[in-house]
Amino acid sequence: MSFTNLLNKSIAIFLFASLLLSFSANAQEIDLLLKGGHVIDPKNGISETMDIGITGKKIVNIAKNIPENTAKKTIDLKGYYVTPGLIDMHVHVFNGADTESYIANALTSLPPDGFTFRSGVTTVVDAGSSGWRNFRQFKKQTIDQSKTRVLALLNIVGTGMYGRLEEQDVSDMNPTMTANMITKMFPDILVGIKSAHYWGDFTQVDLAVEAGKLAEVPVMVDFGEHQPTNSIEALFMKHLRPGDIFTHTFSYGPDNRETVVDEDLKVKPFVFEAQKRGINFDVGHGGGAFSFRQAIPSIQQGFLPDVISSDLHSQSMNSGFKDMANLLSKFMNMGLTMEEVVLRATWNPAQIINRKDLGNLDVGTEADIAVFTLRKGDFGFLDIRRTKIDGDKRLETEMTIRAGRVVWDLNGLSVPYWESEFK
Repeated sequence: MSFTNLLNKSIAIFLFASLLLSFSANAQEIDLLLKGGHVIDPKNGISETMDIGITGKKIVNIAKNIPENTAKKTIDLKGYYVTPGLIDMHVHVFNGADTESYIANALTSLPPDGFTFRSGVTTVVDAGSSGWRNFRQFKKQTIDQSKTRVLALLNIVGTGMYGRLEEQDVSDMNPTMTANMITKMFPDILVGIKSAHYWGDFTQVDLAVEAGKLAEVPVMVDFGEHQPTNSIEALFMKHLRPGDIFTHTFSYGPDNRETVVDEDLKVKPFVFEAQKRGINFDVGHGGGAFSFRQAIPSIQQGFLPDVISSDLHSQSMNSGFKDMANLLSKFMNMGLTMEEVVLRATWNPAQIINRKDLGNLDVGTEADIAVFTLRKGDFGFLDIRRTKIDGDKRLETEMTIRAGRVVWDLNGLSVPYWESEFK
């Protein structure tokens, strides 16, 4: 064989090998393919069977019938519901060992990773556990150590939720320092301001709103513990801005917190007007802030919360709340559709905290995804007053994916059978 023929043959072999390598690479351009699940993505108006392709940390494709030969790994999700990873917009996760403290660096707050992924949650928003004085500790101690994405509302009180007496200290409510911590230090983590547990008039709320204006972020208000009760109509119409948040919407404690539903079980007319004005209503279930007496008449009369959140802490997780999947199920059994509850735990909170990169399944976004089984049967759901309703449906978290990685897999959908090791 001449040198020229040998060279041409070698070139041909090289080109053929290159073509095979190219074909192989193109055939497996997706790392993980989620196949055949019923996708619910409220931002994009999707509620149908679709496939999702993930490469690295990102969603790279969402479409019908993505070929399996384009993926390195495929998970069959036929019969399951697939949603954006849930956003729990009201939690307390400044976990620590200061036994003198109530929430800030305290045992009442919980380490997020132990309570998020198992319920489909990939992002939490800590609701004012820390203030500007102790936020750096919270960041170093919890946020930087968590696989869960942890965002936060900064308390208008400098020491955060250390204790009820400290939360009354007007001299420690500094709008400038609060706003500076947000805008100059941690704008990617701090997404709003919290006012809570104040015994007086509107002073704390007004200082929080002042800080909100300076930092251009929303304010969440826990408006209880006033005796006599303060007017929530005044709060909604005179003190809060459109875009601000009223939490514990369905709480029933009429001696120290005005309720949205009156004693005749009618939603007060100004509540509808406040929602039209742009006030956001957050569930914030918690261990003492959700009553069927408030929620069921509200839903029956067309007043729905904008956000479904947990108020997760050690005093709520084992009571009526349990976890986010159970909480969404509770609202489904009170009349909301699955699309409606998913909206209120994904895209709605993402918009309210101005993080539109979250709460959706857009191509190019980080692959935060929850997979649910919808169980049918006979179930019971509790409120904080130890009353119950019956239901015929319950969501169970089957799988959670955070930044492209499976972090919760209840029944092993993402792994092979053990016998495959010997084949």
